[in-house]
Amino acid sequence: MKKKILIFLLILISVKAQSIETKIIYNIQNEIITNIDIKNEFKYLVALNNSLKELDKKKILNISNESIIREKIKKIEISKNFKKIELNEDYSELLIKNIYTRLNLKSINEFKIYLKEYDLEIEDIKKKITIDALWNELIIAKYKSKINIDEVKIKKEIIKNSKVQSKEYQLSEIIFEVKNKEEIEKKYNEVVKSINEIGFENSAATHSFSESAKIGGDIGWINENSLNQNIMKNVSSLKVGGITKPIILSNGILVLKLIDIKNSETTKDIENELKKAINYERNRQFNQYSKIYYNKIKKNLDFNG
Repeated sequence: MKKKILIFLLILISVKAQSIETKIIYNIQNEIITNIDIKNEFKYLVALNNSLKELDKKKILNISNESIIREKIKKIEISKNFKKIELNEDYSELLIKNIYTRLNLKSINEFKIYLKEYDLEIEDIKKKITIDALWNELIIAKYKSKINIDEVKIKKEIIKNSKVQSKEYQLSEIIFEVKNKEEIEKKYNEVVKSINEIGFENSAATHSFSESAKIGGDIGWINENSLNQNIMKNVSSLKVGGITKPIILSNGILVLKLIDIKNSETTKDIENELKKAINYERNRQFNQYSKIYYNKIKKNLDFNG
């Protein structure tokens, strides 16, 4: 009898051990991705974007799978271009503050407590933001000469359109790719269907290749004078909660959602509005080159899995 009980316990222990066994899922240029990595990415993404909790587990795991692959590929390329994968401490703290402020948390201590709910530590977040920040530095270094921003034209538009009261739009974005113009409507309808079924934030995480996808596509408040005419034309016709028709960009197809709208005094600080407009346009163009470069290096990597 005792022997049978012992055998039963050994079977239970064996089953439990197998359930948490680490398995290699992908090997990208000797950079390993395990099932544990994917589960940790799952926790990280849900911590940053709580609306992902509304999705079924399988869909979140698929999103996590794609996300960790992107991170590993970026890390491989970063390792070739930087001696150390680390950030200046002050800059790292600023990036972390940006994250917990967006989550409506007031301090780093509150953030640490919040992360414990997801079985995460602040060091986990630092590793993630370091990869993203160094990747952005790499893209800037490689493509800054190709960034074309007509500051004079932008400033003229700001002065021309500047009013005592102008509008600011709180926006979220989805940027998706198509192979040709014929696919735009089909893919757009697919995205709209997804938005209706699981919401805009979750659809951004599922369909968007923009860096903002990790945080549900959120791009914050943008003054109307900071938007180019094409985007402004689409946004100004929206009601709060509405989404635009597909907007064709050089790097993909853009869909915007209007979260909120408010009035803002802009005539007092034209230079500040110019700075924000230039940053918005620069980020849009860098996002384009980031995707181009990522696709290029991914294509040339040994990918097993």
